[in-house]
Order: sequence, then structure tokens, then C-alpha cells
Amino acid sequence: MAALAAVMVVAGPPPATSAPAAGEPNARKPAIVWKKIPFGEKRRMQMAAYSKRHYGTRTWRLREPHVIVEHFTGGTSFSSAWNTFASNARHLGELPGTCTHFIVDTDGTIYQLVPLGTMCRHTVGLNSTSIGIEDVGESDRQVLRNPPQIAASYRLTLWLMQRLHIQLRNVIGHSESLTSPYHLELYPSWRCQTHSDWNRADVRRSRHHLKRLARKHHVPIGPAPEWVDPDC
Repeated sequence: MAALAAVMVVAGPPPATSAPAAGEPNARKPAIVWKKIPFGEKRRMQMAAYSKRHYGTRTWRLREPHVIVEHFTGGTSFSSAWNTFASNARHLGELPGTCTHFIVDTDGTIYQLVPLGTMCRHTVGLNSTSIGIEDVGESDRQVLRNPPQIAASYRLTLWLMQRLHIQLRNVIGHSESLTSPYHLELYPSWRCQTHSDWNRADVRRSRHHLKRLARKHHVPIGPAPEWVDPDC
């Protein structure tokens, strides 16, 4: 798609004039490339209508997210994933199409597709309270074995935890969505719908690494996970 040529690099914040006080959170914002997908008035209204149907509140805005959901794209290129999210094609018979807030490419480049305050359709039952991160790849193991990519994904996740005050236990894989205490789905036929990407064993490994990074950068971790029984 020709639109892929237009990007704007957004680096992290300018250097602080003084070092953070001892014990203050100090995870720096990673370099991010803005590559916006079309998300104009029509798509925002579609998102608001979706939110009303599935969560009971008519809004396209994402306010005070509590969860970060990790995914892999299922493909091998950033452009393929971006085109899918930009297309706004029906998914499971409904509009808007799927989307995510960030895509982490195989070389470690972090792309942002929509603002943090925009609701994206990436996880059934959690779209109203979560940020979505997609790692380019065909499996979570593939991502974990790619040092530049997984390091960038960790930096992004840690910074989001710090900025949005999200606890480590609420950094989950898509496959864990049904056991999140924040899961809500009003469609009975969709209540148990989830995906297999980022299984619990691999996300546990990822959370273990994030925990070390969080301690190093004084980012609050929060209590241990409390999974719910989805009865699915």
C-alpha cells in the first residue's frame, strides 16, 4: 500500500535536566514510528456501536486501560499486518475491523497505529479496557527467539506499564483473555471466544523478564495474578 511510505519517527522524550529521584520509575519511552491506520469519524462511530453492543457503553474512547494484551500477527511482515488493520474489513460479521495500538517488527522497530486513547478491536471481551501489542511472527516462540524484537517489545510494555499504571499481572497473552478479571462480553455466543497466541507458559516467561526489568527501573509491579474461572 502506497501509504506505507509516509512515516514520522517519534523518538523518546528529550533528556531530563536532572536524574530521577532514587526509587522513582524511570523506564524511558522507546523510539516509536507513527504509522497511523485510517480511523476517522465513520470508524469511530462503528467502534462506539460495537462497544455498546458488547460492553454496554457507547464510546470509541479508551479511558484508563487496565490490561496489556500481547499477540503475534500470524504473518511474516509488518506491511501485511498493517494492511489488515487499515482495511477495516468485517470480522466475525461485524464492523469495525480488527486493529491494534502497536506492531513490533522483526527488526525491533515499534510502530504505533492509533492513539492510546482510542479503543481498538484486538481481543474479544477486553477491547474496552486494554492496549494491544502485535509482534510480527508466526508463533510466540519465534518472537521470544528474536533478540531485537523481544527486547523492543519488553521496552514498550514496560513503558506502557509505567505510563498507564498497569500491573504486571495484567500483562497477558491473548490466550489468557478469558481468565482476566476485566473480561466482559455481553454476547453469549462470544463469551468464551479467545485465541491461542501467546500461551500462558510463554507469557509467564515474558512476565518473569518484565518483572526483573520493572525492579531495575522502579516500575510498580503489583500483587500476584488472580485468575478467574471463565466456566468455558
